Amino acid sequence: MNSTLFYSKILLFGEYGIIKDSKGLAIPYNSYNGTLKKASPASLGQAEQQSNASLAQYYLYLKDISQQPQSPVRFDLERMEQDIAEGMYFDSSIPQGYGVGSSGALVAALYDTYAIDKIETSCELNRDKLLKLKEIFALMESFFHGKSSGLDPLNSYLSIPILINSPSLIETTGIPSSQEEGKGAVFLLDSGMIGETAPMVEIFMEKMKNEGFRQMLKTQFAKYTDDCIENFLQGNFKNLIVNVKKLSRVVLNHFKPMIPSQFHSLWQQGIDSGDYYLKLCGSGGGGYILGFTPDYERAKKALNDHKLELVYRF
Repeated sequence: MNSTLFYSKILLFGEYGIIKDSKGLAIPYNSYNGTLKKASPASLGQAEQQSNASLAQYYLYLKDISQQPQSPVRFDLERMEQDIAEGMYFDSSIPQGYGVGSSGALVAALYDTYAIDKIETSCELNRDKLLKLKEIFALMESFFHGKSSGLDPLNSYLSIPILINSPSLIETTGIPSSQEEGKGAVFLLDSGMIGETAPMVEIFMEKMKNEGFRQMLKTQFAKYTDDCIENFLQGNFKNLIVNVKKLSRVVLNHFKPMIPSQFHSLWQQGIDSGDYYLKLCGSGGGGYILGFTPDYERAKKALNDHKLELVYRF
């Protein structure tokens, strides 16, 4: 199959907040990727067979979408069904349940390969086209999570940073270049366990029924998130660290169920020492935890029992 590579993504800022109108900033993360491949069904290994079976299930969902009168997207269902029968699978290095967009890359790959009249990445992407893509991807990805913003597949499909100003105002953006010699860093910390999005979103929606939580989201969480995004895009990393610390504290105080319990004290330790500040990567509950530090070497020493991956230096 002649299928494009689609990369993982990292939502630097905006987890949960983008559901309720705070800003968000997502960047491609090229360390992991996935692509559609095909091999004779008899030669497929266990992982490929599993992927092929999952695609057969997903096909039924996409068929249903495609045939609805008001659907924003139509697929070449005949070709998709035939390719699945002939042993198509998603060959992916993106860890599942880790908050870096494994389902997003799959959605992007299927849209790219089978959507009829698709919006090409090479065309000029105005606001309407970006919103249309986001709507399509939210619909496609909701199969996996129950509710999706469509942002992960959008980021994977376009492979450029995306700034979410509000649900109806999104734009592609540039970010300051990563500094190879930079002392500060953004990194991923492996929690060693898989997180599931749907139960986490359910907890969040339950919390949203509480007036105090809604107020905190607006006056603290959304405010610090917006400040962090502004600092990051302007390359003001000194202020970024100040605001990430505030955000890290708010997340620990109000999003505890989304943080695996064995990381609560490590999270607090970072806030107290100033060596690093942790925040959720995606919906939480496991997978990766996102870290920011003014001094990566110091953070590595403080977190030497944990597996870290460098994302960006400043």
